[in-house]
Amino acid sequence: MASGDAVAAVRAGQLVVLPTDTVYGLCCDAFREPPFRRLTRLKGRPESMPVALLAADLDVILDAVPEARGRAAVIARALLPGSYTLVLPNPARRFRWLCGTTPEAIGVRVPNLPPESAAVVERAGLLAATSANLHGEPDPARLEDVPPEIVDGCGAVVDAGELAGTPSTVLDLTGPEPVVLREGAVRAADALSAAAGALGQAR
Repeated sequence: MASGDAVAAVRAGQLVVLPTDTVYGLCCDAFREPPFRRLTRLKGRPESMPVALLAADLDVILDAVPEARGRAAVIARALLPGSYTLVLPNPARRFRWLCGTTPEAIGVRVPNLPPESAAVVERAGLLAATSANLHGEPDPARLEDVPPEIVDGCGAVVDAGELAGTPSTVLDLTGPEPVVLREGAVRAADALSAAAGALGQAR
């Protein structure tokens, strides 16, 4: 499907399936709560669980969540784009519907996007994104792995062939020291080392 169709679907408030650098994602416009509620219902994901912001550039996220600028953003600039979900401070509680039970923190993704979806994300701006599987089921490495009920519930799907299939590594940057919440595409030791290096260069 053409990237323009996927952008139009996002702007119309529909859900879309997009390939990332790790797995296929289920995405929608992050600025509107109703599409996000449809996303969680379609996936069967508890609304108490947070969903990440996804953008083509970190500055798009920092413009929308300016309170995240500072120490956490210094680390984020060193790690992104990459196969991370970074948890940043969100003291103004922006995008509360995405933050689950921790509205003072927000997850962000700036992947190394395949060309098939890069143009979509660049034009669509800021997306809410989670893996395009049913809650608790395996992460989809191929479009064929996305459950049919999710495909049927979307306004557009974008195919980039087979992806790596390992989800992003989740790194919490809201505390005094970075903490790995989930080891994924990036080894935990490598993630912590890269974060420490970024802080060292900033001092």
